[in-house]
Amino acid sequence: MADIVNLRQARKQKARDEKTRVAEQNRALHGRSKADKQRDRLNADKAEKFVAGHRLDPSGKDKQ
Repeated sequence: MADIVNLRQARKQKARDEKTRVAEQNRALHGRSKADKQRDRLNADKAEKFVAGHRLDPSGKDKQ
């Protein structure tokens, strides 16, 4: 026979698991030091300037 499942408890457990997953994502995104955030921002800016410098159209807008 199949196991009996209390749907109320299953629903609450699913909500708890979802909260835990969201919390882990938030810790990964926001749980960084100021130096880490600044380093990532500088790397992104440097990459954007590199790409912008190699574009054929210097304004960065495509002609359509």
